[in-house]
Amino acid sequence: MAFNLTKVLKALLLSSSQPLAIKDIQAAFLRFHEQATLLPLVATTAGEGEPPGAGGEGVPGPVGSEADGMPPLAEEVAEVFVETPAQDPELYADVPSLITITQIREAMDQIALELRAADEGLLLIEGNAGYRLVTQPRFARWVRILRQEPPPVKLSQSSIETLAVVAYRQPVTRGEIETIRGVSAEAGINRLLERDLIYIVGRADTPGRPIQYGTTDHFLEFVGVKSLDELPASDVLSSRQIDEWLKNSSNAHAPTDTDMGLSDEQLPLEAGFPPLTLERPVPAEPPAVPAEPS
Repeated sequence: MAFNLTKVLKALLLSSSQPLAIKDIQAAFLRFHEQATLLPLVATTAGEGEPPGAGGEGVPGPVGSEADGMPPLAEEVAEVFVETPAQDPELYADVPSLITITQIREAMDQIALELRAADEGLLLIEGNAGYRLVTQPRFARWVRILRQEPPPVKLSQSSIETLAVVAYRQPVTRGEIETIRGVSAEAGINRLLERDLIYIVGRADTPGRPIQYGTTDHFLEFVGVKSLDELPASDVLSSRQIDEWLKNSSNAHAPTDTDMGLSDEQLPLEAGFPPLTLERPVPAEPPAVPAEPS
């Protein structure tokens, strides 16, 4: 029976609580072959080590100790070798020394199709950090009930617009966001920071050193892309268009009457208006106080 890469990847996915990257999978296969080179040494030492019954009747004694002159790694392999004497050819025989990225992706695609066809509540997705198993969205309410979590709060239209500017312009300052949108961005930025969709990248090399913002890895999962390069192209939010807006806003001039559609005729200053004079009011005399009788 040939080696089954799909079954091995399923086990690795189920055993990991973190996204499983392709480089991590390839590293696991390298470690497998590094440990496999020690198995003959472990097997020989196990037969020539402690006498039978040293670890109890029917139980082999300790194998691969430092007293036998074996490296610590051999001791770890010996424990695995003793615990699993029957090797499954579908999992441990004829393991390829090199698993290519294409082979891993094809196997992952097959697992994803099997999970969708089974319709048992699990899905396999690929994020920016690697592959991971997730529950189907239609089971989200049961998951929230188990975790005692409130329903997710939707982003407002203002927050979505602010997030779009940050995603396409980053790193971007609050002033640039407000220039592009034409309104205050303080509330939207604070809400996005709380949701871990944006974070503080640093400070701009401009007067005042304003804070710059960028998107997080959680943002990529939120929109369902693996990298920022997968964001849809946008003529409105392109770097060239935004640069033009910022340049025009910095060179903007105060609107005149002509810009507002009003007449630019000047009123004559010598119009017949009487001159203005300022007269100091005369204070009223205080009332007379009657004299007291002597």
